[in-house]
Amino acid sequence: MRTREFAGTPVGAVGLGCMGMSWAYSAAERDDDASVALIRQAFDLGVTFIDTAQIYGVGHNETLVGRALAGGREDVVVATKTGLVADRPDPSAMRRLATPEQVKASAEESLRRLGVDVIDLYYLHRVDPQVPLAESYGAMAELVAEGKVKRLGLSEVTVAQAAEAHVIHPVAAIQSELSLWTRDALGAPGGTAGAGADQDTSVATEIGDVVGWCRENGAAFVPFSPLGRGFLTGTVTSADLADDDFRSRNPRFQEEAMKANQRIVDAVRAVAARHGATPAQAAIAWTLAQGDHVLPIPGTKKEKYLRENAGAADLDLTAADLAELDALPAPAGGRY
Repeated sequence: MRTREFAGTPVGAVGLGCMGMSWAYSAAERDDDASVALIRQAFDLGVTFIDTAQIYGVGHNETLVGRALAGGREDVVVATKTGLVADRPDPSAMRRLATPEQVKASAEESLRRLGVDVIDLYYLHRVDPQVPLAESYGAMAELVAEGKVKRLGLSEVTVAQAAEAHVIHPVAAIQSELSLWTRDALGAPGGTAGAGADQDTSVATEIGDVVGWCRENGAAFVPFSPLGRGFLTGTVTSADLADDDFRSRNPRFQEEAMKANQRIVDAVRAVAARHGATPAQAAIAWTLAQGDHVLPIPGTKKEKYLRENAGAADLDLTAADLAELDALPAPAGGRY
């Protein structure tokens, strides 16, 4: 696989988001042993930028990644996150909590579950509106000084918040949703931060061009859900969504919205066909084309799709392809 640099370290251009192995999607499809094996297969394919978080399964996902890392994987960069908590493994139970005490306590828990001495990349998963960003991020910077964390990142923030944090300690990466049907982080009109996975709309503010900010400030931009939570692959229908799959409550996955959004999939499929590629590969390649500092982290639980996603690193879209995809309409339905 082609590589890109993260903080001076070569990593596979396409990473792996591990959330779906533990959290948010159908519990009936979860298989811990298979997930550990899949993560190890990813390493063998050159997928060396791995993403997890404390909240995913309330620690379960970090434990899975830790099992996959057992035995040593020095060339793998593992990112985890703090700032979201839940009393039970249910996305609807999430709340923001990013006090300095919580940030430091969760880092200790993450180190234990991952089975590592230092966290490669530690994100603030969401800004806590009840805690000044300087306090949350300042505590994270103290973890770097203590040798427990190598680099810091932010998730779903505005340009202003990124700039505020960057003064305290260099921001190595920002993770936000970015795909052919979610372009807020490119400075798209009307793009807002705050209405994230915890449904907190009270702190929504204008995002700005976060992808551009990262490029200008030497940070990686890490798109999550580059496949539109699977929709852009053209393989997901409303009938496929179990009741405990959070997409079943997502506005874009309601039947009428999915019908309207099919035109986006059709356009992606047409571009992919010109290259003998899959829609998933074309969608991921579009995110890669947004800059050499972009490191998408599509998630999957199946080897077939892992290989397919990794193959997107070698797909070069033409200027005409990109113009066609850039011109796609906005989707029907909100993100959450």
